[in-house]
Amino acid sequence: MSLALPPIPTIPERTLSVCRAAARFCAQRGWAPVREMPLPNGRRADILALLPDGGFAVVEVKSCARDFLSDGKWPEYRDFCDRLYFAVDLDFPETLLPEEVGLLVTEGPDATLVREAPTHPLAPARRRALLHRYAMVAAGRLAGLQDPAGQAEIRAALRAE
Repeated sequence: MSLALPPIPTIPERTLSVCRAAARFCAQRGWAPVREMPLPNGRRADILALLPDGGFAVVEVKSCARDFLSDGKWPEYRDFCDRLYFAVDLDFPETLLPEEVGLLVTEGPDATLVREAPTHPLAPARRRALLHRYAMVAAGRLAGLQDPAGQAEIRAALRAE
């Protein structure tokens, strides 16, 4: 029996672990998460989840304090969701995070809601446009999983134009 400690996960491994746990949390609540969702402002949300009531939540994943401190773009996500959350792991110094957003803390595959996000409803026109974008991205990704070769041909054709 080895008493060696497991290796410390690298930042990409940690990010992936937190992202998976956060997406699982969304699914367990009946939300439909889409990872790496491009937003109309040119940003990309780590997770954009469609809520059962038709609302949207953005979950911004932070792997470490340096990741949070070097990335000030998170306020730009608020314009494209009804609720904004951070997802971090147990080692993250939670005092760095602003109190006006929700907080998920992950451990392995599980995430716990520590603080609910305040609601700031989207305007109806923005919600409709975002819902359309969400559906197009999600459907396109599903089609790519079902027919990877066809998806590659479509991408190649679009680049040739």
